[in-house]
Amino acid sequence: MTSILTNNAANTALLNLQNTVKNLDKTQSEISTGLRVSTAADNASYYSIATSLKSDSSALTTISDSLDVADATLSTATDAMSKISDTLSKIKNSLITAQTQGADRTKIQGEIATYQAQLKTYAEGASLNGQNFLSVNSAGTGYNDTASFVASLSRSSDGSVSYGTITFSKADTALFDSNGNIGILDKVDSTTTGSFTKADGTTDTATADGKSVFNLDISALTDEGADLAMINAYQKQVEAAIKSVTAASSVLGSTQSRIESQKDFVDSLVNSVDAGVSSLVDADMNEASTRLSALQVQQQLGVQALSIANESSQSILKLFQ
Repeated sequence: MTSILTNNAANTALLNLQNTVKNLDKTQSEISTGLRVSTAADNASYYSIATSLKSDSSALTTISDSLDVADATLSTATDAMSKISDTLSKIKNSLITAQTQGADRTKIQGEIATYQAQLKTYAEGASLNGQNFLSVNSAGTGYNDTASFVASLSRSSDGSVSYGTITFSKADTALFDSNGNIGILDKVDSTTTGSFTKADGTTDTATADGKSVFNLDISALTDEGADLAMINAYQKQVEAAIKSVTAASSVLGSTQSRIESQKDFVDSLVNSVDAGVSSLVDADMNEASTRLSALQVQQQLGVQALSIANESSQSILKLFQ
């Protein structure tokens, strides 16, 4: 039956055309945005997972940047440690020279004083981003003996996030501590014993007289056996300080090595997470391009089909001519 009120063919053609246009719009959106899942309406499950992964990727990128800063901070400290170790060796050599009878200890002390000032300068200058692990004030407001660097992120099955850290104790690396002078180089030594063997075979001994490596002074010492034994005690004190500085350098070096390794891992993890997000939401551009061409053809055919269906109703007018 032919009806002037209802054109079933035209309705069917219009519905098909509307579906084609809808798919065409979606495909054009994929091509323009590069995403096949851009909203929760596209795929709620994939959208939720991708959103969490993107958040993790952003956090990991921030952690990687923080590790860069930590690496630079520790590198500054280790460079200063190297200079300090060299300077301590110079002090030790000066003390060896000072044990020679007839040495001008006032002049030698002038050299040692210069080296001592350099020790302080290097330690205080080893600061980056407000962090200094060589010169501290353990009694200062907000002081924390634990140096901590955020190094990792993990997400549990319930969606909660936790962060891992790399830490070490500043007490192991502090060369100067203004809180009672308890650092490696400003700590008072009253236990180290030195000796000097005189020409007659007897030995004089002396115990460090409450001086630190930073403020020891030999300018008033003479050629007497007890004074030379004191210089020997200072020498041993400096040797002990060199060993302690080496141990502190090892703490900083091993921490820096861990940070560099962790940064490489975090960067790799960011790439893996980004790849996972891509597999969930990114559009396959080759497929989308092919689908776009097919839908454009379907749209043209749909328009023609609708036009033909509408023209069929015009044939009824011929019955009244």
